[in-house]
Amino acid sequence: MRRRNRIHPVIVLSLGIGVIVLFVYLLSTILISAEGKAERLVEDFYAYEQEGDYGRSWELMHSSMQERFQRGSYIQDRAHVFNNHFGAETFTYNVSDAEKLKSWKMVKDGETFDLAYKFKVEQTYKGKYGHFLFVQYVYVVKEEKDWRIVWDYNK
Repeated sequence: MRRRNRIHPVIVLSLGIGVIVLFVYLLSTILISAEGKAERLVEDFYAYEQEGDYGRSWELMHSSMQERFQRGSYIQDRAHVFNNHFGAETFTYNVSDAEKLKSWKMVKDGETFDLAYKFKVEQTYKGKYGHFLFVQYVYVVKEEKDWRIVWDYNK
């Protein structure tokens, strides 16, 4: 009698899961709009800030922003201003729907971004000096293959 080689069920299951994960990744990459990716980036940025993980939020910034704020200084300043001055441990935030902008500049004489998404972010702090509502306009632009955070410095 001849014994047939059978594929072990664990291998079949592992391959099946791998194919499904790959399929979901490819589908989400194709189907999620640029606007959706930009909004997700803003949500991630403020979730990191909310947790006090300013290093990770800094990493989501455009290189021109990173040049303005060295990593260590950014981390120290954000913690000092928002946590120490406001006397708040954390904050809540709300992100508006995106506004699509064409030919937008971060600074008057700076680089023109063909496409930018503008979001209004409202941060609410409740601390020892009372209740603060901080509003900031956040822009998301493409840098190489990735979406990145920038702020408006036009005067």
